[in-house]
Amino acid sequence: MDVPEEPLPPVLYTMENKPIVTCAGDQNLFTSIYPTLSQQLPREPMEWRRSYGRAPKMIHLESNFVQFKEELLPKEGNKALLTFPFLHVYWTECCDTEVYKATVKDDLTKWQNVLKAHSSVDWLIVVVENDAKKKNKTNILPRTSIVDKIRNDFCNKQSDRCVVLSDPLKDSSRTQESWNAFLTKLRTLLLMSFTKNLGKFEDDMRTLREKRTEAGWSFCEYFMVQEELAFVFEMLQQLEDALVQYDELDALFSQHVVNAGAGDGANWLTYFCQPVKSWNGLILRKPIDMEKRELLQRREATLLDLRSYLFSRQCTLLLFLQRPWEVAQRALELLHSCVQELKLLEALVFTGTDGSPGGRAELGSVSVPPGALDCWVFLSCLEVLQRIEGCCDRAQVDANIAHTVGLWSYATEKLKSLGYLCGLVSEKGPDSEDLNRTVDLLAGLGAERPETANTAQSPYKKLKEALSSVEAFEKHYLDLSHATIEMYTSIGRIRSAKFVGKDLAEFYMKKKSPQKAEIYLQGALKNYLAEGWALPVTHTRKQLAGCHKHLGQTENYLQTSSLLASDPHLTEEERKHFCQEILNFASQQPDSPGHRVVLPMHSFAHLRDLHFTPSNAVVHVGGVLSVEVTVCSQMPIPVRVEQIAISVHFSIEGNNYRKTAEWLTKHKTSNGVVTFPAETSPFPAPQNSFPALELFEMFERSPSDNSLNTTGIICKNVHMLLRRQESGASLEMPSGVALEDGAHVLKCSGVTLQPGANTITFRTQAKEPGTYTLRQLCASLGPVWFVLPHIYPLVQYDVYCQEPQLHVEPLADSLLAGIPQKVKFTVTTGHYTVKNGDSLQLSNAEAMLILCHAENRAVIYSNTREKASDASLRVQSSDKVTSISLPAAPAYHMIEFELDVLSLPSAPVTGGESNMLGMAEPQRKHKDTQKAGHCMATTDHKVSIDCPWSIYSTVIALTFSVPFRTTHALLSAGTRKYVQVCVQNLSELDFQLSDSNLVDTGGSADLQLVPLNRESQQRICPQQSVFFVWELTWTREPPPSLHGRFSVGFCPASEAALSVSLKPYAYEFHLENFFTLYSVRAEILPPVGAEHCRTGSLCSLEVTITRLSDLLEVDRDEALAESDEHVSTKLLYEVVDNSSNWAVCGKSSGVISMPVAARATHTVRMEVMPLFAGYLPLPDVRLFKYLPHHSAHSSQPDADSWIENDSLSVDKHVDDQLDSSSVKSRGSAHSAGSGEHRGLPMPRLQALPPGQAFTSSAGAQVLVIPSPDDHVLEVSVT
Repeated sequence: MDVPEEPLPPVLYTMENKPIVTCAGDQNLFTSIYPTLSQQLPREPMEWRRSYGRAPKMIHLESNFVQFKEELLPKEGNKALLTFPFLHVYWTECCDTEVYKATVKDDLTKWQNVLKAHSSVDWLIVVVENDAKKKNKTNILPRTSIVDKIRNDFCNKQSDRCVVLSDPLKDSSRTQESWNAFLTKLRTLLLMSFTKNLGKFEDDMRTLREKRTEAGWSFCEYFMVQEELAFVFEMLQQLEDALVQYDELDALFSQHVVNAGAGDGANWLTYFCQPVKSWNGLILRKPIDMEKRELLQRREATLLDLRSYLFSRQCTLLLFLQRPWEVAQRALELLHSCVQELKLLEALVFTGTDGSPGGRAELGSVSVPPGALDCWVFLSCLEVLQRIEGCCDRAQVDANIAHTVGLWSYATEKLKSLGYLCGLVSEKGPDSEDLNRTVDLLAGLGAERPETANTAQSPYKKLKEALSSVEAFEKHYLDLSHATIEMYTSIGRIRSAKFVGKDLAEFYMKKKSPQKAEIYLQGALKNYLAEGWALPVTHTRKQLAGCHKHLGQTENYLQTSSLLASDPHLTEEERKHFCQEILNFASQQPDSPGHRVVLPMHSFAHLRDLHFTPSNAVVHVGGVLSVEVTVCSQMPIPVRVEQIAISVHFSIEGNNYRKTAEWLTKHKTSNGVVTFPAETSPFPAPQNSFPALELFEMFERSPSDNSLNTTGIICKNVHMLLRRQESGASLEMPSGVALEDGAHVLKCSGVTLQPGANTITFRTQAKEPGTYTLRQLCASLGPVWFVLPHIYPLVQYDVYCQEPQLHVEPLADSLLAGIPQKVKFTVTTGHYTVKNGDSLQLSNAEAMLILCHAENRAVIYSNTREKASDASLRVQSSDKVTSISLPAAPAYHMIEFELDVLSLPSAPVTGGESNMLGMAEPQRKHKDTQKAGHCMATTDHKVSIDCPWSIYSTVIALTFSVPFRTTHALLSAGTRKYVQVCVQNLSELDFQLSDSNLVDTGGSADLQLVPLNRESQQRICPQQSVFFVWELTWTREPPPSLHGRFSVGFCPASEAALSVSLKPYAYEFHLENFFTLYSVRAEILPPVGAEHCRTGSLCSLEVTITRLSDLLEVDRDEALAESDEHVSTKLLYEVVDNSSNWAVCGKSSGVISMPVAARATHTVRMEVMPLFAGYLPLPDVRLFKYLPHHSAHSSQPDADSWIENDSLSVDKHVDDQLDSSSVKSRGSAHSAGSGEHRGLPMPRLQALPPGQAFTSSAGAQVLVIPSPDDHVLEVSVT
């Protein structure tokens, strides 16, 4: 780069500006070095650290090197940074002392004096070393002597301000090192100068901004100062910082306008309130709009000029930052804010200073010609869009429609406003006034700018063409509208697309094209309904009504009119108008007879509730049913309805027509009122129906020092609030409603529906049995029919045709045998009419009697359970048949009467073993028998009844429960025998028992039963037992069995004397082998020398078994062994202590051979140990018959025979040597020998019948005292 002899002034306000560095000294030397210097300087970045804690940045430094002249140095008060020289460099390659003293030193001194005169301290002296000159002059001093002299003369305290550049044009390592040191120093000094001068400039600018509240402060002056800073940042390629300066200016101006709207306006705002004379839009194709900048400097700019210039600078920086979509976003915000600011300033009147001390002058508000702002917005929108399209390719533009579609929509809206303003949308076209207005608007655009003059589709040409004719406007407006709708639709903003479509529909309506407008209006209406915009829905429906009227769509027009007539958002007069439109059409004669216009009911009226009479909605054939319906009219005036009808669907499902009134009553609602849900709004749920906000405070603290980092509010139920609203199948009711034609219709004619609730009553007479469903509600006004297609919830009533029926049931929960019980007879007549002489014929059961009383009466009820009459009942009884004469009764009535029945008491026959109480264990056996169930025994009696309405007999079953449960027991006292009978009352009644008796039905003459019961009558309460005892005596050999029959008289204790005699209660049983064969006695003796047994000490247990009779027939079995000398039988004894008081030591069981002879005795001894102290009961001793293995039944032993077979072992020598060694006690382990006989037939045990073994020591106790060394004493108390 050649440095000119005469420096040209730097070009201001361009992106190519660079910081100025002046060059003094040897200009030829600098010219030779400049190419290398200009390339090397910006190559390495430098870290720029700024004040106020701003983040450091890495920047590449470039400079504009100019020849030094004193005129370039800034004068006092000059704040221009673009023309400010940041650094001054003096170049010299002097290596001769004489030359230095003669010329260079004086030149340096003059240069330094000029800098000091202008207070410039940013300078640098560069001494260039040249080896070629050094070789040519051998008498010169070394180079360092010149450098030292310069440093001593000029750099006493700043020796680093003098640097050496060695052979700069050579390519050597020494040269490269010299260049690196020089460039580092140059960059460092430039950065220091930038930081110092920019900091001072920012402080001055900040001071100026703080004076904005003072009188005389000028925003335009401050604007130029801060823009100078933006230019410097732009010059340094710090575009973000430059953009921040313009954003701060934007915010500052906006805040002052807002304050002015609040009454706190600044005086300098009057500069921007000049009348708007030019509205040529934004200028974005030049980096700097110098024309508008000069207007700002001269304080002649309007608000539009300021906003246009400010945004053009922001746009330029954003495009350099590759953020074109932010340009679109900012442009839309700018255009809207400008419109609002102009409207705000139009309404203000400022009072400003007129320049004289204390003087005030009123200045007028800003004035904008009509349409001027619309032109400015339209041109600006298209200018921004074309500027963005020029920076991006088509794929990027299409992918970022969401950022630009707002500008398209705004441009469409403003073009529409211009069309209406200039008369381009009216039916007759523009008039003279409209043409004059158009000419004025085009004049305000001025001449087209040179940069867009050659563009075919420039914003200027588009607007001029659109306003030139009606056809051109329509073309441009439709193109813009369709493009905007397509863009909105492509990004999913359906609501915005419908909003533009609604504007387009208004345009078509103005152009008398309602068929085109209808499509857009329907789309907008559907969208408004889906999102719940009530007022837009009403407005759109009004437009649709006009559209339908122009198109002659009568049905659609009437439907929309009905919706508008019921719309609460319209005025009363508007609602009446649309309602009258429907009435006017209804009063006209239809073009074709029978033609109907069917409309949905929901806009005309809605059902509130329905009431049936009878309330259960059940009626028999021939009955009358009343249906009362409450209809709420939504019309604003009374409406005379020719007919209101409810279509009814008739169905017979299976045997529903045979359902009785009783069944239907149980399965139908009793109140008869059906409430319909409130009329559903066509909109989604309103805001107040959403869940309440669950807001909570949120704090985030530092984990190190617990200091508060952030705070905020969070919503915990955001998933409920932002969930998607489900849309219905159809938000707008379809116009075509299917009208059902059926044979069953409920009608009501000549009804006037007042606004609000109206009650209408329908009556019908049931003819056919079945189910009737209310399907549709229709209201007719001449040819106009309002139809509710489906009545929901489901409303039905039933008509039944019932067959006569007889039902018999007891009045109590259960019938008790032996006493009179009441039974209820219910005759449901159904369709049959009961005549005088009709009767019920009952076949008598053998064990059940039907009791006849003269005072029996029958009650007749209607099917609604209302008492109709009562009559006496005549009952006649014979041996086989009981006849009941029925009173006369009409169809669908009920006859009820009660009769007494009596079932004979009886108890089942029991065997000798099933319920007998054993002698050896009487208490345990008795307890088990008591637990054996507490349910009463039952008896069923079947009765056949012949009814007059049927040829078939009806069989009924009555179940009677026996109130008593009876058990018997055989008791022994040595050889004496007693029979005990226990009677337990299982019912809930008290009974009086009397005349108890027990007889032997076996006919044994030797057996006598001696009663031991003293009282002849006894009262037995519920769940109470009474015992009866007889002693058995015989004179000769005891009989083998006893067949007993027990009987006792009973009657209810709480009732008076009965009119019928009651039969006694009987119980039969039999006993076998009840006499005593063996007497068993056990005795425990203390150790020798001790008076009492002690715990832990072995005691002796002696068991004595005595035979009480000689050989009897009952002894002849497999266990009997006969020999020449004597007859014997084998018995097995077992000692068991179930109470765990004793420990049996050794063998606890064994087999003995017992002689069959009276007084034969066998004694067994064993050792036992008491485990507790106190009076302890003796262990139990049990006897079994021991049957040998060769018994015929040994291969199939019964359950009792295997009581001990788990541990039995068989020995071949089982005669007298058999003892307890051959038998293990119950629960003990197997002996070793038991496994040797596995698989062999085992002996079996047979228990002795109850009463054959008598234990004389039962109930005896032994005193056991504790051992003296026991630390813990355990005492057994029995």
